[in-house]
Amino acid sequence: MDISTREMSLTVGEAAERVGLTTYTLRWYEQEGLVAPVGRDSAGRRRYTEGDVNWLFLLTRLRRTGMPVRDMRRYAELARQGDRTLGARRALFEAHRARVLARMAELEEDLKVLDYKIDAYRRAEEESA
Repeated sequence: MDISTREMSLTVGEAAERVGLTTYTLRWYEQEGLVAPVGRDSAGRRRYTEGDVNWLFLLTRLRRTGMPVRDMRRYAELARQGDRTLGARRALFEAHRARVLARMAELEEDLKVLDYKIDAYRRAEEESA
């Protein structure tokens, strides 16, 4: 598919930079089925559209929040099947959201321990000065 004349498009490097991935990771996302086949220019080079970049932004957020690649792959498969999978996609995101919230609660507890130790060291430094 030649998309070079129809809409704005980015090279692999430009798309990777825009979403904060390496070109290697971007190609890996494609190989893993997380990204639908990307359009090509007349020379056969990958060209990423704004829609492709938005999809990659979503994937990077899902990954950054700790979603396993298998769940990301499942989401991509569901999304490609269209509106009949809306409920399944929502359920997948709800389950992931619950995991993210639980992790945030753990991190808040961990942060309290760090704050306690920082305060203890600050007091000890002040007393020894």
